Amino acid sequence: MITHELRGPRRRLIETLQANGIRDLAVLRAFDEVPRHLFVPTGVRHRAYEDAALPIGSGQTISQPSIHALYLDVLGLTGRERVLEIGTGSGFQTALLARLAAQVFTIERVAALMDRAKEVLRSLQVNNVSFLVGDGTIGWREYGPYDAILVGAGSPTVPQPLVDQLAIGGRLLCPVGNRDKQEVVLVARDVSGVRTSVVTDARFVPLVGTHGWVDGTPA
Repeated sequence: MITHELRGPRRRLIETLQANGIRDLAVLRAFDEVPRHLFVPTGVRHRAYEDAALPIGSGQTISQPSIHALYLDVLGLTGRERVLEIGTGSGFQTALLARLAAQVFTIERVAALMDRAKEVLRSLQVNNVSFLVGDGTIGWREYGPYDAILVGAGSPTVPQPLVDQLAIGGRLLCPVGNRDKQEVVLVARDVSGVRTSVVTDARFVPLVGTHGWVDGTPA
């Protein structure tokens, strides 16, 4: 998976992440080893290592690296986890997760994006990821429960099916709010139930699905 292309810009991005408070060395190493420029369209490839969201087609974006890094830093993955990702998008976060967890299950509703993500991930010889085209708001119950669930789009509420698929000791991150602005909410499950807390403000594309946004309105 490791590639040495654009090494300078990639290292500057890592310095930016460190300056923003990312301390997990495994997360920083993953950013150093996963070539973000392969996951963005050629027209914006020169901006791949900016700390900025970029368009990837189908009205979707790849999140800014600092948001991906924050998600991963908060989760503190150890390499043993089973992880569910809602919103494969470009596949970049999927590739990071593949380095940080044992198994990754990723769902994307836009088939064209999933096809492209699969192509890039396979070219990087990522082999611990399972793919599903479908409604991410209902999760992927067949392979649950999950130690971590990451939602990469903004929802009016945390989808209950995802909470239900969270393992004891598991953590879920989901942007919650309106279509223009959200707060990233951390849901933690223990033997006594679930606890929620706010991690940061954010702005994501809408989470479309049965338990998200449907035709411009909350489900």
